[in-house]
Amino acid sequence: MSELANLKPTIRLSIMNPDSDSGSLFGRGIASLCLGVRETGSLNAAAKSMGMAYSKAWRIIKDTESALDMQLLHRDGAHGSSLTDSCNKLLDAYLSIEEKLQEEAEKAFADILV
Repeated sequence: MSELANLKPTIRLSIMNPDSDSGSLFGRGIASLCLGVRETGSLNAAAKSMGMAYSKAWRIIKDTESALDMQLLHRDGAHGSSLTDSCNKLLDAYLSIEEKLQEEAEKAFADILV
């Protein structure tokens, strides 16, 4: 039993547009990218902090915007980027749900191990 005590469940939440044919989802990766934009005001800086090329971050943003049928970023060229109001609401909802699910999963896991 002691080897199980060191384990922890992880939750992988994603939000999708059921009307989209795209495989792109709003999950942990895009949420982290959006958090980076929120904190730094720059998609480039957010991408670099994640060890990702700007071109890849740009492609992920565009693919997710297309799949969700909503704009995620306001782009101001060399002056950076900011999250749209819709993206801020989506990100906050995602983070809140993810936190609640993670807490519930950890509690359930601990209860089962007893």
